[in-house]
Amino acid sequence: MVPYWRLFYHIVFATKNREPLITPDIEDELHGYLTGKATALGAIVYAVNGIEDHVHIVASVPPKIALSDFIGQIKGAASHHINHLPGRAGLLFDWQRGYGVLSFGQKQLDWVADYARDQKRHHREGTIVAALERVEAIDDGPALQQWGPEAKPSG
Repeated sequence: MVPYWRLFYHIVFATKNREPLITPDIEDELHGYLTGKATALGAIVYAVNGIEDHVHIVASVPPKIALSDFIGQIKGAASHHINHLPGRAGLLFDWQRGYGVLSFGQKQLDWVADYARDQKRHHREGTIVAALERVEAIDDGPALQQWGPEAKPSG
């Protein structure tokens, strides 16, 4: 029996040093490859898009694969693929370490997928959603916000 799962994630990761490496000549190839690799790993991909220095993926990732492994595999495979395209000799494509990921519910799926698909417009018009653009490792999780830096949970 196959288990039922719908785990919705918005994933964002950046190019090495935020360099504008996602150029028009490789953008469609990159997005297509990311979609194909994610699908091969069992994910359901709802949207892939980005701008010159980062990419957004909206997907349901199966629980059989750890999310960090999933992201590492698609990043690694995509950079390898792009670096081995004909005519790319001497042009290194690489990702920055780390990523940002948020989970969300099915009711938000259309909105989050539309946000990812409209990346160029959001950046051009200054209508980005900061929480969906984060890739840095700043820990401001619920425990810190709920309890504060000096308070401790009871119990």
